[in-house]
Formats: sequence, C-alpha cells, structure tokens
Amino acid sequence: MHAPDVNLYLVGFMGTGKTTVGRALAQRIGFQLLDSDVEIERQAGKTIPEIFAEQGEPAFRVRERAFIEGGHSQTRCVVACGGGLVVQPGMLDLLKSKGVVVCLHASLETVLKRTQGSKNRPLLNVEDPMERIRALYAAREHVYRNSGTLVLTDGRPLLEIVAHVFRIWKREAVDFATAADRAAAKAAR
Repeated sequence: MHAPDVNLYLVGFMGTGKTTVGRALAQRIGFQLLDSDVEIERQAGKTIPEIFAEQGEPAFRVRERAFIEGGHSQTRCVVACGGGLVVQPGMLDLLKSKGVVVCLHASLETVLKRTQGSKNRPLLNVEDPMERIRALYAAREHVYRNSGTLVLTDGRPLLEIVAHVFRIWKREAVDFATAADRAAAKAAR
C-alpha cells in the first residue's frame, strides 16, 4: 500500500464539521469524499429520519457497519462518519484497520448552533436539543477522545483546520501503509 492512497476517516460528535472539513480536504488531496449518512440514505432509498422512524436506530447502525465493512473503496477516500458510527462496539478497530482516523471536536454550544434547524438529525428531534446533546456527548466522549488525533474546530478558519488534518493524515498514512505492507509480506510467507 502507498501512503498517499490511505483512506482518512473523520469521526466525532454531530456538528463538529466532519463533512465540511472532509469536502475541503478531499478536494485538496484529490480523494473522493463519502459521507456515511448520505451513502446510507442513497443505498436505502430513504432519509435517515425515515430509517429511524420505520426501522429504528439499531437498523441504522447495522447499515453504518455494512458501509464501513465494504460499502466504499479501500483507498483514496475521505469518509465523513456519522456521529454515532465510531461509538458502536468494534467500529473503532474496524476503522483503524482501514485507514487513518482523526476525531473532530467542538464545544457543545457550537454543536447546538451548527445543528439547529436540521431536519436530518432524528436524535435531536426532542423538546430540549441541548439536553439531548449533553446526554449523548457524555455517553460518547470517552470513545471520541480515544478514537484518533483530536482536532478542535471551534472558532478556527476552515483552511487552518484542513491544513492541520492534512498534516496528521500525511504523517499517520505513512505508518499505516508501512504496517499494511509488513502484514501483507508476513501473510505471503
């Protein structure tokens, strides 16, 4: 495997900028951008709120796992992962076996501002979205903090964030490719 081809997985809580940063980064390095939520909607022929309403959150999580396991190219992709994707048991290890993982972070106040008015966030379709954000984040924080290099997105220009994530990806892609080559050589023996 060549380091310049290693996938990048952006994880983190909803509203931290995964899709926005992913789009700019994919353009910079000439990769395909895949938003896991958009891809799941496309494959299901339904919106995320429809999937949640008709089949429930567990069915949506099964679709997320299937997408990561084999629903995208194994090289040259920036994947903006849904906020709950990495929290599922075994998903972080699966992501790390497929590429570099970077976690984006923003304050809960910023998350609320960025997600207000979105009709595509069924977990926030409640009377007090901030209370739900606090509860969800409290339950997920330990996973996010251990999922990869953490990059803060609050109050920073997009180009600065993209440059920071690019440097992390470039450095960690070398390590990932080297480990993949070693594993392939060992398996060939």
